Amino acid sequence: MYRTLEETAAYLGMPEEQVRRYILERRIKAVHDGEQFLINDEQFTRHFEQLEHVKALIEEWRNTPIPEDPDIKDED
Repeated sequence: MYRTLEETAAYLGMPEEQVRRYILERRIKAVHDGEQFLINDEQFTRHFEQLEHVKALIEEWRNTPIPEDPDIKDED
């Protein structure tokens, strides 16, 4: 499915000028039909999957208890 630049900006939650800059820098792949840029939104699927995976790893890391250090001696 193709989205316009404006639709893509709303989908990504970014300003339109930033999306346009990313297109011109070729960080986002797009097709220009003579009037407007058209962006295939399938290219973002893998990015969002990786983002969710990293969020899950961070959450797992945060919930892992800190093991006791065997070198700590009770001085009392």
